[in-house]
Amino acid sequence: MIFRRSLVRELTATAIGLFVVLLAILFTQSVIRILARAAGGAVAANGVLALIGFNAMFYLNILLALALFLTVLLTLSRWYRDSEMVVWFTSGVSLTACLRPILYFAAPFLVAIVLLSLFLSPWAEQRKLEYERQLEQREELSILSPGLFREFRRAGIVVYIDSFNPVDGRIRNVFLHSVDEGKDSTTVARLGHLVEEPNGDRFVVLEGGRRYEGRAGTADFRLIEFDKLGRRIEPSEVRALPTSNKALPTAALLVSDGRGERAELFWRISVPILALVLTLLAIPLAYVNPRMGRSFNLIAAAFLYMLYTNCINIVQSMIAQGTLGLWAGLAIPHITALVVVLLLFRHQLSLRGLFGHLRLRRG
Repeated sequence: MIFRRSLVRELTATAIGLFVVLLAILFTQSVIRILARAAGGAVAANGVLALIGFNAMFYLNILLALALFLTVLLTLSRWYRDSEMVVWFTSGVSLTACLRPILYFAAPFLVAIVLLSLFLSPWAEQRKLEYERQLEQREELSILSPGLFREFRRAGIVVYIDSFNPVDGRIRNVFLHSVDEGKDSTTVARLGHLVEEPNGDRFVVLEGGRRYEGRAGTADFRLIEFDKLGRRIEPSEVRALPTSNKALPTAALLVSDGRGERAELFWRISVPILALVLTLLAIPLAYVNPRMGRSFNLIAAAFLYMLYTNCINIVQSMIAQGTLGLWAGLAIPHITALVVVLLLFRHQLSLRGLFGHLRLRRG
């Protein structure tokens, strides 16, 4: 009982510190990437914080798996380094006795990773795509600013107004420019107002103006005078969201036979298994051999972590290409990793059993 409380208490303290550090790294990367998109005009500035939150939630399952792996590894490594594990071993606690408190500590993390991988991460990706589209539409549907040229990308026109009366909604001295069927079209008018139809079409209605049409570099121009002219500046058609398997609900992936959907389902199932296997793998990897230095086990852990995750990515690519089935893809990397865990446990236990046998013979 004392061993269990001591281990869980130190695991909790280490996990909090690691989670804060890893979350800060994740937020920093997200901020840099999204701010770069905002600077390029791909993302509205007022939506940066929300997009950072959705992006962090999408990658939170990987962050929790890595935090769990490092927590167990660093905690037990310190115990080995400070000879605390030697004290527990001499008091009758075996290496396998660490499994129960560590799994007890890891259970909430594993449940959270399952929920994030199967439900919350795809929901966050879907919400991010929807929010990006809403920001784009909001930006394009914003009220025209007097004295500034405003481009409506979907309608392919540039609008300039000199003044705007918020009381009656009328605009003065309007300039419109567009390219229609290879011809430059420039329209100027003294007055105008904005109209939004019930179906979502948005028009600027001009009054008392002129329209110039022609091709640049030629004499083929014509002048049209009008009393009233309406020009659609925002079509009502809703742009479809970008297709992304990452945003599909898990239930839709289960009933789909597409290669991309199978590969995405493989990834979502693999992340919780990855977290569990890494937690078990950290126990024998935490052993510190003074003759090899304190950092040898950390280097070995980093190598096995990268090898494991890269194998999962390779298998996911093979499933997406149709060269490997879903269940075979799940079995190959994870069963191999479990075999490695068992071999490492056997190696550590056999060493201790051998040392114990030698002590008995010397006695």
